[in-house]
Amino acid sequence: MSIPEWLQAIQTYMKMLQYNHTGTQFFEIRKTRPLSGLMETAKEMTRESLPIKCLEAVILGIYLTNGQPSVERFPISFKTHFSGNYFHHVVLGIYCNGRYGSLGMSRRSDLMDKPLTYRTLSDLIFEFEDSYKKYLHSVKKVKIGLYVPHEPHSFQPIEWKQLVLNVSKMMRTEVRKELEKFARDMRMKAGGAGQERRPGSTQRGGLPAPHLTQPDHGLQRASRCCRCTLPALPWKEKGMGLFINLCTLTIKV
Repeated sequence: MSIPEWLQAIQTYMKMLQYNHTGTQFFEIRKTRPLSGLMETAKEMTRESLPIKCLEAVILGIYLTNGQPSVERFPISFKTHFSGNYFHHVVLGIYCNGRYGSLGMSRRSDLMDKPLTYRTLSDLIFEFEDSYKKYLHSVKKVKIGLYVPHEPHSFQPIEWKQLVLNVSKMMRTEVRKELEKFARDMRMKAGGAGQERRPGSTQRGGLPAPHLTQPDHGLQRASRCCRCTLPALPWKEKGMGLFINLCTLTIKV
């Protein structure tokens, strides 16, 4: 299974949890909390299988992609205006093999996941902006965070807004210039960090982080590939109990 197919399987899993329309967030997500604590919350999401909102989906997406270090993850936040009110939304940006995409959850199908096909970060952001226009939302601000480390035991919090752009007051050419400069800097930093990984840490195409390995249904060593198992998902539809079996994914790297 290719990485784009693997990402699509993760997105499908999150969609099966469904978007939370109740108005009550089932899982507490504090943005200043260390990454290790947020990963514990993500584990709880897989156990409880409750509906989630956009912020929870970002944390769950980070957790489910921790085993593949060739996939870089970073938060993308939007502030929009519609009918006199402001709205906030966040998705998980993805960068891999020279292409950008996203994972996430939203009430709108075109404001969450995007395929791993965008050549530049600005192309991805403009795609979201165009999607917002369909619902008469004007994008006021875009915030881009740093790459999230593939070390789930880290006490470092996620950097949610390393770059903040007041896009409503900027020309698209200016926005593109700022986004591409930021994206280039992030790729350079990620390349340097990859060379400095200490012995025993996760390498490209190697073992996932050991804390994610669980008996019979964790991340396991495989020759020239990375095996990732999504959690079992209890599912109910129209009063009938259905069960989604474990989905084992083999990612070629």
